[in-house]
Order: sequence, then C-alpha cells, then structure tokens
Amino acid sequence: MKLTSAGPSPFVRKVRVMLHETNQTDAVEVVDVTANPLESGADAIAANPTGKVPALIRDDGPAIYDSRVITRFLDGRAGSGLYPASRLWETLTLEATAEAIMEASLLMVYEHRFRPAELVFEDWIEAQWTKVSRSLDVINTRWMSHLAGPFDMSHIAVGCALSYLDFRHNARNWRAGRDGLAEWYESFAKRESMVSTAPE
Repeated sequence: MKLTSAGPSPFVRKVRVMLHETNQTDAVEVVDVTANPLESGADAIAANPTGKVPALIRDDGPAIYDSRVITRFLDGRAGSGLYPASRLWETLTLEATAEAIMEASLLMVYEHRFRPAELVFEDWIEAQWTKVSRSLDVINTRWMSHLAGPFDMSHIAVGCALSYLDFRHNARNWRAGRDGLAEWYESFAKRESMVSTAPE
C-alpha cells in the first residue's frame, strides 16, 4: 500500500504515527505528491479527487481518504483496538476536535502562503486561532481524564495537533494557562512514534 504525503502535513503524520504504534510501517510506503490549495499534482488527484493528503492507495481496492477513514481502516487491519467500542464516541469526538485544530492551524498558514499579501485577512486568521484556542481549552478542562486513560487514536490525534502548533505557531504559546495539557504533551511527545515522525 502507499500513503500520499505532502510536506509536514499533520494529517499525514497522524497516520504515520498510527502505523508506528501498530507495527504496520513496513506495509505502507509513504510517497510524496504535490498538494496545495491552488494546484495539486496528478498523483494526488488520482488518489483523492480533492487533491488533498493523505490518501491510502490499497493493493486490493480503491484508494481511501481522509485521515480518519485511513486510520479506522488500518486499525481494523491490525486489530489494534485504537477505536475501542467501550468509549468509541468519546474517542471519535476527541479525534475530531484534534482534527479541527489541525485544519484551522493549516488554514492560518495557507492565508499567508497562498494569498497575495495585500489580500491577507488578519481578522480571519485570528478567527481561526480562536477556534484553536477554544478547542485547546475544552481539551484541557474536559478531556484530560480521557488522555490519562488507555491509549487510543484520540491520543495520537491530539499529540499530532499540538506538535503542529509548535511547528507552525510556536509564538502563540498554546501552553499558557493549559498546564495539564502541556504536561501530558511533554510526556507524549517522547514516544518513539512521535520522535521518528517529527517534521524537519
């Protein structure tokens, strides 16, 4: 199988961390494609008509996407139990919250990278950060007991989202006022799967 990738995508990294944690790295080749909001390459579009990454190109079926579909598929393939039935809706909700953080953070990057400087909408950027900030507050106040519990896919998603904030928006200091979440991440970031997939 092949996993499409482009740059330091937090969505791709989430899948890569999951592959490490479930001992499936040898089963999936990571392939770089061109994928950005203005133009995606033919390889990216062939795997996902939107041109977004990641997509998983399977040997025995059509390509699947997005990252949450891919991780559910890989979890089932490995029987790893990262979507436990006993707390499935909590795991999915926390994973969705982490994905929303990634999405808003990425849109902030795109606003400066792909929009002409004279058209950059700073209020829109701040609105995206407000989404991130609210989500972080909710995780810090409502979800720490889940993060302290048995390892599941939501842990990976939150860890990758926080790492992306450090990578792209470190100056905003997401840790301020969120000691519990910051402490959890300090420990989580030391996992071998996180270290080996860290963006350069």
